[in-house]
Amino acid sequence: MPKPRPSEPHDEYISRCMSDDETLSKFPDEEQRYAVCESMWDERELSALSKYRQAFAESYTDYPKQATENAKIAVRWAEENGWGSCGTAVGKARANQLANREPITEETISRMAGFERHRQNSQRELGEGCGRLMWLAWGGDEGIEWAQRKLKQIRDGKA
Repeated sequence: MPKPRPSEPHDEYISRCMSDDETLSKFPDEEQRYAVCESMWDERELSALSKYRQAFAESYTDYPKQATENAKIAVRWAEENGWGSCGTAVGKARANQLANREPITEETISRMAGFERHRQNSQRELGEGCGRLMWLAWGGDEGIEWAQRKLKQIRDGKA
């Protein structure tokens, strides 16, 4: 029996399922076959919802307010002066995510902790290259230090 494809629209899946040879042979009654196809569609939807809920449940918003303020400084500076060649799409997204106090996942926390390698930029002036802007975009000192502590807590099972 065919399973729904990841980006397949509902109507296309139902049509494909209803005309599938295996489905036809197992469920010759059209109403029963339709119910089975709908059931398989619903399972996919529930599975996707479950994955979303799990990811959301395993996300965190307890990062320091100063990390949010640092990201806001970066976003405001970029709005006034532009990002220029500074940062990647990921770094810019991180700045907005932190500035808006959105939940972040363990993977994101790990990336933040890894940004430690750029600490030499933490004392530079904004506008003096990209270093300070991106350091603030990733939460600055407070955000990076929190991420390092939080990652250890998560991995030690204490978060």
